[in-house]
Amino acid sequence: MGQASGQATGGEHSGARPLGMLVAAVGVVYGDIGTSPLYTLKEVFSGGYGVQVNHDGVFGILALIFWSLIWVVSIKYVLFILRADNQGEGGIMALTALARRAAGGYPRLRSVLVILGLIGAALFYGDSMITPAISVLSAVEGLELAFSGLEHWVVPAALVVLVALFLIQKHGTDRIGKLFGPVMVTWFLVLGGLGIHGILQHPQVLQALNPVWGVRFFIVHPGMGVAILGAVVLALTGAEALYADMGHFGRKPIARAWFALVLPALVLNYFGQGALLLENPGAARNPFYLLAPGWALIPLVVLATLSTVIASQAVISGAFSLTRQAIQLGYIPRMYIQHTSSAEQGQIYIGAVNWSLMVGVILLVLGFESSGALASAYGVAVTGTMLITSILVAAVMLLLWKWPPLLAVPVLLGFLLVDGLFFAANMPKILQGGAFPVLAGIVLFILMTTWKRGKELLVDRLDEGGLPLPIFIGSIRVQPPHRVQGTAVFLTARPDAVPHALLHNLLHNQVLHEQVVLLTVVYEDIPRVPAQRRFEVDAYGEGFFRVILHFGFIDEPDVPQALKLCHLDELDFSPMRTTYFLSRETVIASKLEGMARWREALFAFMLKNANGNLRFFKLPVNRVIELGTQVEM
Repeated sequence: MGQASGQATGGEHSGARPLGMLVAAVGVVYGDIGTSPLYTLKEVFSGGYGVQVNHDGVFGILALIFWSLIWVVSIKYVLFILRADNQGEGGIMALTALARRAAGGYPRLRSVLVILGLIGAALFYGDSMITPAISVLSAVEGLELAFSGLEHWVVPAALVVLVALFLIQKHGTDRIGKLFGPVMVTWFLVLGGLGIHGILQHPQVLQALNPVWGVRFFIVHPGMGVAILGAVVLALTGAEALYADMGHFGRKPIARAWFALVLPALVLNYFGQGALLLENPGAARNPFYLLAPGWALIPLVVLATLSTVIASQAVISGAFSLTRQAIQLGYIPRMYIQHTSSAEQGQIYIGAVNWSLMVGVILLVLGFESSGALASAYGVAVTGTMLITSILVAAVMLLLWKWPPLLAVPVLLGFLLVDGLFFAANMPKILQGGAFPVLAGIVLFILMTTWKRGKELLVDRLDEGGLPLPIFIGSIRVQPPHRVQGTAVFLTARPDAVPHALLHNLLHNQVLHEQVVLLTVVYEDIPRVPAQRRFEVDAYGEGFFRVILHFGFIDEPDVPQALKLCHLDELDFSPMRTTYFLSRETVIASKLEGMARWREALFAFMLKNANGNLRFFKLPVNRVIELGTQVEM
């Protein structure tokens, strides 16, 4: 027999005002790409690429930046990628789940797509460390122009701002978030105003809107043309945030904010900086701040610092969301997730991720000491994630959406070609400092694959000594043990086998409860499971029931709350009559076939330190009995 319960899901943004949603989207989604004018042209002309600060050089770079924003952000992400939503949710893990579903009939392709998705997720964490470091450093560096002799205080000041940012994470972003939108709207208006001021001095700079200047730059500088894309990509920082934050705002507010405010402000500012460089090539040392009048320098530094903090906040929040999705999908050990807002489901805090990111950011700031040096490390991770996103969305478009190949293939080839050029241009950065995010990504990829494979092997090892449920129930009929009142819930990964905790309880206590529930929690490749599909219930007789709870990868797995809604006359899940039995496995590395010994030892360490089922499933502490078992792998 089957029942269903749960909480209905719906359009959480349906009641929000369109203008309010647009302002909020500007504040959260576009902080990263909105602060890229702080360092992009500075890195292009002062980063050792050899680009001359002359008419052709400035026009060529401006054309490359403008058309990169149009093709990569406007066309690829806003018009195409944002349509690849997984029930309204976006981001690399949501897209991986979608691609995995699309390739269901092709096991090898499915495995390849999952591996690519994990690589993209791992690179995202590397990007999450670099973005706060380079953004805040570039903002604080404006102090060097405002006050002479402050060069040595830039790094300490940046560290103070960054450490304060990570320290306030546990208090939530609910109050601070209300300032995000207005501050970033002000930031983009200032960007546009500064740009217009510069363009009015040299209106001919608008000729760089012609893509011919970009093509000409490649022809005149064939070797430098591809290499310079490693600096041009800085203008695209945060493009993935458009997709990752779609679940918070929806596609339309993000798209409208881009075309109505963000894109015009960015283009105006880049072209205003270009006009300044035509007039004063020496301004290449910091064209953003030198574009402003002298009296506005200090207010601009303050506004830029606030904006970069907001940009960093968005990336950190994205890392929290990605981690939760990866936990639900089984690629990361369970961690304690703290909800920082009673109204917004997406506002969460994960301490282990927060402190790990803080350590990484501090090491980056101390190691590179300037935004220019960090720019040499930036790009490998973000372009790798962009390329993987294009590959995954290609599988979705062709296999799930069934787009005609004549329509889909040319567009996808265009995406892959541009992303491939950007990725190739950033590969040399691995030897210039870009190894940091790559190494961080490799470590995280090893951890994720080890955890996933280890959990599969653990279940297989437990199954080897498992007792099939029908045989066990048959033995209960023949030799019934003493039954006690109440309901016993045994969490198990395999609903068709007897949990070890049940066997141990019967062996040591020699009793069974009146109702015995074998509970299995299943995570789907969708963000939320609708109410009618929340659970399944099957009765086996002799007081035994199998319950399967279905959760999406952003659902809150509150097991007691879900069981309360399981209306079945034979079952009573009232708190004082229900006892939860958990099995805690201790893994021992062995020579059995499975993983390498070092990976088995790594998995054992991760399993030992993972957040247990008790807290993760919100089980009542005083109604839980935990039984341990040792497993050789």
